Amino acid sequence: MPKKKIAFVLGNGTSRKIINPVDLRPYGKIYGCNALFRTFAPDYLVAVDTKMVIEIQQAGYHHNNEVWSNPNKLTKQDPNINKFNPNKGWSSGPTALFMASTHDNPVIYILGFDYTGLGKEHELVNNLYAGTKNYKNVNDRATYYGNWQRQTFNCINQFNRTKYVRVTENEDSYIPDNFINCKNLKHITINEFMENFKISPYNS
Repeated sequence: MPKKKIAFVLGNGTSRKIINPVDLRPYGKIYGCNALFRTFAPDYLVAVDTKMVIEIQQAGYHHNNEVWSNPNKLTKQDPNINKFNPNKGWSSGPTALFMASTHDNPVIYILGFDYTGLGKEHELVNNLYAGTKNYKNVNDRATYYGNWQRQTFNCINQFNRTKYVRVTENEDSYIPDNFINCKNLKHITINEFMENFKISPYNS
């Protein structure tokens, strides 16, 4: 499949932990967010959280890689950070999805957008970077996902000619009620995704 015909948007939910982003490069553009930059450079990195922007600046990542954020006091003086105009006020993951949608990608795969916590009661934070700098500890309460879910839904509805494929951990993974009737959105499991792209599980 030609690279220009497909895109991957990587959230940081744990459902994508067995996917090595490097394996996706031959297939399309990669949009990532926040701490992904620590180990992998996507085609576009989105970070709207102040602490993450500071970490990116301190690492100097933005000097040689494309970074996008909202215009504010922190970023407006930094010519190496691209600014969204207008600023949608969304979280990093949905903002990355919106960006990918504006780039005329007919098919967009969404990974690591889990919308639920870990643990028996789904009460624990669900993030690949939990317990690291600028993130909650692994035993902290899960972050409220309602805003992320709503923003994702709004994006999918707005770009109704784009085909979205959300990749979930398994067939029993949580699917928000308002996603069910989105005609341009389908769900596949992580195993189906790996089979489709002929990639193997990644052991970090």
